[in-house]
Amino acid sequence: MSAEVFLDTNIFVYCFDAENSGKQDIAKKIVGKRDWFVSWQVVQEFSSVALHRFKVPLKPADLSDYMAFRLWPECRVFPSLAIFNHAVLIHERYGFRYYDSLVLASALAGGAKKLFSEDLQHGQRIGALEIVNPFSR
Repeated sequence: MSAEVFLDTNIFVYCFDAENSGKQDIAKKIVGKRDWFVSWQVVQEFSSVALHRFKVPLKPADLSDYMAFRLWPECRVFPSLAIFNHAVLIHERYGFRYYDSLVLASALAGGAKKLFSEDLQHGQRIGALEIVNPFSR
């Protein structure tokens, strides 16, 4: 059975944000369920944030472990011309920034029914995909 939930980068970032304990708890519960998947873009974005933007950056060895045991096993969508072209169409039609459009196109390409993200409009639908902000409750 394939996962129907796609996670945006911010879900993983909040897993490491001890200063925002409410969002951290929610993010850890979501990630702990293991009923989700991500794209190559999310893996790259998280790696960059973890190494360069965290208040206390992850050590490279710790990032490698997190990658091996948490992110990489659930990375199911990889770059393709079709995904890039779909992202451009989403950008044009809905006005999302390009990288947000790429997340949406990747979620759709992977067959997700829900996209968990803090960055997009809660409740909006793009085709069969529903955007859910798990922190809006």
